[in-house]
Amino acid sequence: MAKRSAAARKDAHIDLSLSRVTKSGVDGGFDRLNFDHCALPEMDFADIELGNQFLGRRLSAPLMIGAMTGGTPRAEAINAALAEVAQTQKIAFAVGSQRAALELGQSAKSLRVLAPDIPIIGNLGAVQLAQRGGLDLARAAIDDLEADAIAIHLNPLQEVIQPEGERDWRGVSAAIKALVDAAIAPVIVKEVGAGISGDIAAQLFDLGVSAVDVAGAGGTNWARIEAARHSQHNDLYNPFLDWGMATIDCLLAVTSRCTDRLVIASGGVRHGLDAMRGYWLGAGMVSIAGPMLRHLLQDGKTPTVPDLVDFVEQIREQMRMTLFLTGASDLASFRGVTARLDGQLFNRVAG
Repeated sequence: MAKRSAAARKDAHIDLSLSRVTKSGVDGGFDRLNFDHCALPEMDFADIELGNQFLGRRLSAPLMIGAMTGGTPRAEAINAALAEVAQTQKIAFAVGSQRAALELGQSAKSLRVLAPDIPIIGNLGAVQLAQRGGLDLARAAIDDLEADAIAIHLNPLQEVIQPEGERDWRGVSAAIKALVDAAIAPVIVKEVGAGISGDIAAQLFDLGVSAVDVAGAGGTNWARIEAARHSQHNDLYNPFLDWGMATIDCLLAVTSRCTDRLVIASGGVRHGLDAMRGYWLGAGMVSIAGPMLRHLLQDGKTPTVPDLVDFVEQIREQMRMTLFLTGASDLASFRGVTARLDGQLFNRVAG
């Protein structure tokens, strides 16, 4: 019964994530960063190159469809559509938590068939990893998906509000270290919308993780989603509904503290200009989840692949426009363009 209940919760999460009521009340902060305009680009827009390497595979841009859902027939249909789009657009794809599906004996092997050439990232909750059998569960998640990496998600805010939430977080760091030491696949650690600080990111890299996804506040708000499922206790949770660090603040802290490390920018990325703002701040990849889901589920129910393809192509075109309008012909030269934070000239050492 508990396993079936977890699956039902996943479907409720999909519906609530599409609602405006659960949109974060915190701004991701991307508009604080602006680039100096280059009125004389001296280049052909058609020659601008966005391609990059991620997890040993060549991508059309440093872009990823972020983790959203899993564990139910509806989620399977969504993930199949996302995998199809990621494959055709040559961008990375991260699945939502695999625990519910694995506990129900369901397989995600078909996703690798749909997307043989792109990085696919598995997903498991940090608390579940720390529980008995967690390492075996992570191994099963990686093997089933033939994943290029696994993301371990940190979600203490969501868990403390969720009616069925896990509140015992002892042993999580040790479990992440054990997973890294097992060398099954590269380990990415991500938040789910409240952000990761510079200090926590440094701790995670010291544990040996391959990448940190800051997942700051500004996008899908899991505290609001869980509170909507737990409405009788709204007075208790209301002060925490917009708890978290804005994405741009996370990026500033993490990329300055953890230089030459792979950082992923996510949380409130609205368009290609935001994606390039995150990249300029030192992120090696940019992940977008909520807007992807909304474009895929235009009617809230049926996946519409062409609409999502159009959206991904629009994001990539906006990324190229950002390079063109700053006089950068590729990602490497873009790192050196001039930017202003809160209206003041801002210099950073590119990671």
